[in-house]
Amino acid sequence: MFNLFKKKKEENKRGDQYLSLKVREVVKETPDTVTIYFEQPEPYLDYKPGQYLTVILELGGKEERRSYSLCTSPFTDPHPGITVKKVKGGLVSNYLNEQVRPGKTLEIMKPLGNFTTDFHSKNKNHFVMVAGGSGITPIMGLTKSVLVNEPLSKVTLIYCSRSEEQIIFKKQIESLESKYEGKLQVVHVLSQPSGDWTGLKGRLKKDMVKTILSESDFPEIEESKCFVCGPDGVMDTALAGLAEMGIDQKSIHKESFYLDLDAKEEELKSQGKLSPELTREIEVVVEGQTYSFEVPAGKTILEAGLDREINMPYSCQSGLCTACRGRLVSGKVDMIEDAGLSASEIEAGYVLCCSSKPASSDIKIVIE
Repeated sequence: MFNLFKKKKEENKRGDQYLSLKVREVVKETPDTVTIYFEQPEPYLDYKPGQYLTVILELGGKEERRSYSLCTSPFTDPHPGITVKKVKGGLVSNYLNEQVRPGKTLEIMKPLGNFTTDFHSKNKNHFVMVAGGSGITPIMGLTKSVLVNEPLSKVTLIYCSRSEEQIIFKKQIESLESKYEGKLQVVHVLSQPSGDWTGLKGRLKKDMVKTILSESDFPEIEESKCFVCGPDGVMDTALAGLAEMGIDQKSIHKESFYLDLDAKEEELKSQGKLSPELTREIEVVVEGQTYSFEVPAGKTILEAGLDREINMPYSCQSGLCTACRGRLVSGKVDMIEDAGLSASEIEAGYVLCCSSKPASSDIKIVIE
């Protein structure tokens, strides 16, 4: 009895936002991409389509954290899954592709992310999904959720890949096209296709986006909702095309997997938009526990907190994932990147500790 109690206590030492999941199945999607499906914990993992999990690994004596989008839908898939593409030199992505087997347990942070939406059976929406490479991962969960929840809505998926063998979820997409004929239109764009490819070739162009959407015959649609995810080139092109079509910016949702925080900070410095870097004492409340500590000049609030071994939640450390989100109760910070936050969250006073540096001496942040 004592040992059981001790084990449970150790498992929960990080806090309620952490969880251990057992791997159920590993599916090879492409030569460099796998989907890892997990057994459902008890209670069931509560998530929204388009959200992500943060995987926590101990590799080489150091804790590593990476965020991976859920490719599954809570409305259609019995087991949650993340899709991981190998990154050249990527410590975690290579480990997950090569070393993870069914039965292994992975520690995660519970699902987070705003790249999602609500569904209703009476909606008559046109969902425009644009994905590049592994950006298809959250788009897949969203697409399946639309198709099963909104029988009167339509989906146009524009998916950019390098070649036929690099199309992630190829069989799943073909199955959905067949099952939801007339509701789902899929257009593949391949940059390096084989000689047998008869579809669109080259890199995505904004005129391609405009042509594809203008030819979509959905006259009964009441509203367009756009979700764009992938490399910067694909996203910029898609967003330019959607803007030229006059689609309301409030209807466009975007998610990037990478941002250069250092470059963004240098740009802001050159524009004179950042406060002088000074060592400041701040107060942070994490799950009801108050900590006071110094943030040395040049360091982010998250970096300083982790240096003090404070159990502050975090994942990407580049301003994208919102795992380190906290509410600024008093004081002022310079937030280098706020891409992960919605406009309403920023208005409500939320900041990202991983990209925020103190800009005053009376800072208090509450992380719930």
